[in-house]
Amino acid sequence: MPPNAPRSLKYEYELYVENEIENYKESIPRSAILKIGDEAAAQMRDQDQLVLDEMMLWGEVDRIIRKRLRLPAYDTWRRKRLKLLAEYRRPEHWGIRPDGILAREIHPPAESNVLVAGGEVERAALYLAAHGCTVSAVDSVASPLERVMNAAHAAGLTDRIQGCGADLSQWDPARSLAAVICTPEAFAGLSGEERMRAFEVLQGATREGGVHLVGTIVSGKRGVSVAELRRQYKGWTISVEDETEKSKNFLARKTAS
Repeated sequence: MPPNAPRSLKYEYELYVENEIENYKESIPRSAILKIGDEAAAQMRDQDQLVLDEMMLWGEVDRIIRKRLRLPAYDTWRRKRLKLLAEYRRPEHWGIRPDGILAREIHPPAESNVLVAGGEVERAALYLAAHGCTVSAVDSVASPLERVMNAAHAAGLTDRIQGCGADLSQWDPARSLAAVICTPEAFAGLSGEERMRAFEVLQGATREGGVHLVGTIVSGKRGVSVAELRRQYKGWTISVEDETEKSKNFLARKTAS
């Protein structure tokens, strides 16, 4: 599938079936796989299949495994998936305030590319992925990325989230961005020059109308100052919002040049 092509539910179902089959293969010993292969070959011979090529044989193996796992038919899976996705699109499901700045201001169209960077971004990443966005999660520390990817796997959103182990001074977006969300940790350890380059790269990659949400204070942790952000985002439409006594966010929207 092309990188920017819409992901249909049929495609997601095929990925689900493929992953379930592959996980089953990895969970059993090689001798058990060979035994299923023998069963598949016998069934194909019973069906007067004269040419037992390798691809057809493994296709029959997958069919046998799928039957053993009792995987749901597409229509059954689709009904459950639509109900689950509707729940995932609710900000409250991820612990996000429905009246907060993220739920109010960040609404990229489906299939948009967005960036989340820094620690404690898994909720934003999963929320946006559930709304159809392609999310790049960037962090120089492995543990936040592991949390994001583990949560994405549990929610069936793995194909919409990509983890990247790097800091923002090293990361270059491959495609235009509709939204950027950064916590204070995203800029931790970067020099003033490195922060400037990171902002320039992210701003240049953001399409007109795109929005950046930068936490200057999150849960009491301080990041880039509001004064520096105002300098960095000259020409953008900006606002600063205190969500709680310990959280302050800087919002900038790219206007037409």
